[in-house]
Amino acid sequence: MTVAEVMAELAALEDPKARAINEKHGDDHGVNLGKLRAVAKRLKTQQDLAKGLWATGDTAARLLALLICRPKAFERDELDTMLRESRTPKVHDWLVNYVVKKSPHTEALRVAWFADADPVVASAGWALTTERVAKKPDGLDLAGLLDVIEAKMKAAPDRLQWAMNHCLAQIGIEHAEYRDRALDIGERLQVLKDYPTPPGCTSPFAPIWITEMVRRQA
Repeated sequence: MTVAEVMAELAALEDPKARAINEKHGDDHGVNLGKLRAVAKRLKTQQDLAKGLWATGDTAARLLALLICRPKAFERDELDTMLRESRTPKVHDWLVNYVVKKSPHTEALRVAWFADADPVVASAGWALTTERVAKKPDGLDLAGLLDVIEAKMKAAPDRLQWAMNHCLAQIGIEHAEYRDRALDIGERLQVLKDYPTPPGCTSPFAPIWITEMVRRQA
């Protein structure tokens, strides 16, 4: 299929109810994600088509592009540019989780983004750091990460704050030697303590999150 044909199909899937729900989360598109995934499953991997869809700037098209692209085919600078172009939370999250984490450039981008002055870009660096905290902690300065979180998380912009909080919780969950300090930081900073949590879900407030996940692991 051509880019134009795919765009026409996405336009046909536009649903005002889906758009209203998505817009509450900052995502400006009206395509049900289940239907979007069905389109991606049918198209399979098509790197050139994915690049064409990304270039449209349309949110639904970019989400589809991230599902049909070949993550290892992107150069480091391409992924950096794509992240900085990601205007909506869902595109940002899918790019980091579905593409960057599968790229050979993951670590280089993690280091570069972590120190970026743009808090949205920095949040991607923190997300990749959280992944390493859980899966490849060797070489990470966990005490240093806690120092930064303790000093900066309370005043950080929302998206960066959320990413730093996730890192705090992951350190507390995965690394028993830092658990008491992680719990103490969470209790003192009170970040996301009052975040509305649906029944049956775990609160993102770090002390509750850490305690519950450690209980489950036990």
